[in-house]
Amino acid sequence: MKKWMFFGALFCLGLGGCATHGCDTTTPGSACRTDYLLYQNDMLQAKLLINERREDNYELASALLKRAAKQDTTGEAEFYQAVLLIRQGADEQQVTDRLKDSADRKYPLAIALLAERTAVLDQEKAKVYRSRYDELDVAKSGYPSFAQALIVVNKLISPNK
Repeated sequence: MKKWMFFGALFCLGLGGCATHGCDTTTPGSACRTDYLLYQNDMLQAKLLINERREDNYELASALLKRAAKQDTTGEAEFYQAVLLIRQGADEQQVTDRLKDSADRKYPLAIALLAERTAVLDQEKAKVYRSRYDELDVAKSGYPSFAQALIVVNKLISPNK
């Protein structure tokens, strides 16, 4: 696996946050902990499958993301669903809808990708997304910067390995 994929996966795991709906995920053996671990596993597997860039893995990645989305409160699952749709050449509206769902949950990479994708057609809307990114806690902390987020999303959606 290329170094950027490994670091990108770690970066994205760090942004994932906790998708627990307020339950205690620290108690070993609890149902909540089990659900949380399964969610984390589904997200990790889906991201790895997507990063392999093998089309025959996309069906499984899609199923994992669909299952993870049921517990995800961060927008991460919707973001990766959008990445998968881009890779599969899906309808632009489907991609935008997934990205907007993710951005509504304040997932930084979704907001960055929306800003970049809308900049071609609507500079004002792109500025709105950019300002939304700047208001995020991760942006205020300085990591990832908007430029760093764009590097990650462009590598995820680029057609070449």
